[in-house]
Amino acid sequence: MVSGGSQTGGLDMWFQTLMLSNEKGRSDKEGPILSGWKDLPLELLMRVVALTDDPRIIIVASGVCTGWRDALCFGVTNLSFAWCNLNMNNLVRSLVPKFTKLEVLSLRQNRPQLEDSAVEAVASNFHELKDLDLSRSFRLSDRSLYALADGCPHLTRLNISGCSNFSDSALMHLTACCNQLKYLNLCGCVRAASDRALQAIGQNCNQLQSLNLGWCESVSDKGVICLASGCPDLRALDLCGCILITDESVIALANSCSRLRSLGLYYCQNITDRAMYSLANSRVRSKRGPTIRKSTDEKEGLSNLNISQCTALTPPAVQAVCDSFPGLHTCPERHSLIISGCLSLTSVHCACAVQAHRAGRGIVPTNHAY
Repeated sequence: MVSGGSQTGGLDMWFQTLMLSNEKGRSDKEGPILSGWKDLPLELLMRVVALTDDPRIIIVASGVCTGWRDALCFGVTNLSFAWCNLNMNNLVRSLVPKFTKLEVLSLRQNRPQLEDSAVEAVASNFHELKDLDLSRSFRLSDRSLYALADGCPHLTRLNISGCSNFSDSALMHLTACCNQLKYLNLCGCVRAASDRALQAIGQNCNQLQSLNLGWCESVSDKGVICLASGCPDLRALDLCGCILITDESVIALANSCSRLRSLGLYYCQNITDRAMYSLANSRVRSKRGPTIRKSTDEKEGLSNLNISQCTALTPPAVQAVCDSFPGLHTCPERHSLIISGCLSLTSVHCACAVQAHRAGRGIVPTNHAY
């Protein structure tokens, strides 16, 4: 961090330049002239801060004077420490009392720095926090999740991807206290993301819309079925690398989560045609429903499906899914049906490619973008 003296000197030079540039043409009747940067109206300060893309400016400004510090304390709601590559833990602990109204906080790291003491300080001060990114915090333990559960009950977005030390018991406690969660990233949380944890999520977090379970290899059909039953508003689910799941998981999602837009099944090699036909049939059922109008609108139904390395699938089943959901595309320009590693599926094509062929504008391509 820049020292206090250099901060003041830089602000003085900036203020003098600003005053000189506006001095010409000003009359005495126009009101009092600012004598220093500390006289900057707080409303103007907040407008300037709102325009900056560099969170370090906010942190420096909070150390200028008590007036600025108090204004920023009540005015700043979004802050990121992702730029900090050294001593993030101590920096967070020292600064959290200055920004008690934060709603969005990023503590994402390129290398592990954050410790439980910093997260406990966050939980003690940021009771209105809604969005927290702790990804790649390899040093954190269950202490952090218990602190967040008790101190930040209004969380709606939480990213703890790569936090491999968390247990499923701590995650279960968190979901019981933070039951407003809508977005949860558990990618790589191999201990926390268990079937028990998914049962707790299904019971406690019925507003959940997005869940990333990538490479959580202990997750099985039991957990996903409970999740699907308890979270009907689910829009995005990543099960990439969840090698234990079978068709039963996909069938449960197709039957219970009618708003599902994105599904990742990369390397789920137990998935067969039965799962694909269940997805296709769910689209047919939704079209027939009394409250959902018939439509080919791409805003409805699946718009992203990753079945790479699902080698048991056959072209007719995957084509049925592609035909049922207008938002799925195999063409390079709008690639959203991802089938890399499935050489038997190269004959599958999206509707726009077939329509172009029928219109005489070209032939249906034989290759796909992977």
